[in-house]
Amino acid sequence: MPRILVIDDDRAISELVAVNLEMAGYDVSQAEDGIKGQALALQIQPDLIILDLMLPKVDGFTVCQRLRRDERTKDIPVLMLTALGQTQNKVDGFNAGADDYLTKPFEVEEMLARVRALLRRTDRIPQAAKHSEILNYGPLTLVPERFEALWFGHTIKLTHLEFELLHCLLQRHGQTVSPSEILKEVWGYDPDDDIETIRVHIRHLRTKLEPDPRHPRYIKTVYGAGYCLELPSREQVAAADVGSTVE
Repeated sequence: MPRILVIDDDRAISELVAVNLEMAGYDVSQAEDGIKGQALALQIQPDLIILDLMLPKVDGFTVCQRLRRDERTKDIPVLMLTALGQTQNKVDGFNAGADDYLTKPFEVEEMLARVRALLRRTDRIPQAAKHSEILNYGPLTLVPERFEALWFGHTIKLTHLEFELLHCLLQRHGQTVSPSEILKEVWGYDPDDDIETIRVHIRHLRTKLEPDPRHPRYIKTVYGAGYCLELPSREQVAAADVGSTVE
């Protein structure tokens, strides 16, 4: 039975979430402030955390950042549940390390769908490891067992989300992938009008893979259409290495 930790100081909301999760078959623990929430997360190491942002003592952004810095909790998926619905709030949440973001008021069924999607996607085994799919092209090789990428001979550690996003683009190498396709495949739910979720994680990937993230060479934005992963072939990489050696 997956264990879920709900950190929310609104008792009515917390009880609503907990009751519906328990009815859906989850083991639920609750905390009403940031300090207790962080301590309980370290103690029980749940399979998923539902985290409010406006918490007493320590706010949700800070709690999420601390959990991401701790080896014991850094891979636990976090669903931020908050009344702060502005785009910048969502960007700040994702930058703090959240995996998904749900704005109050919300439909219970939507919350349960996102919980299921997060648990399915972070089931310790990436989608790439469950199917016979493309795992390498040119300078890029994905290592699903460790959520890593071998990139021009260097090992790059990825988060679960970054790994799945990069894998999604790699499957369609050289093609433009629409935001709706990415949301369905990586986040596991039907798309909406908000693509800030994708933009933030594309930016994180570029920081790790691009020589100049502000002028991306490999993960390209196709304005109005989506994103495209363009990589050189192994032959092109080898030729470039020979050329640099000759020089």
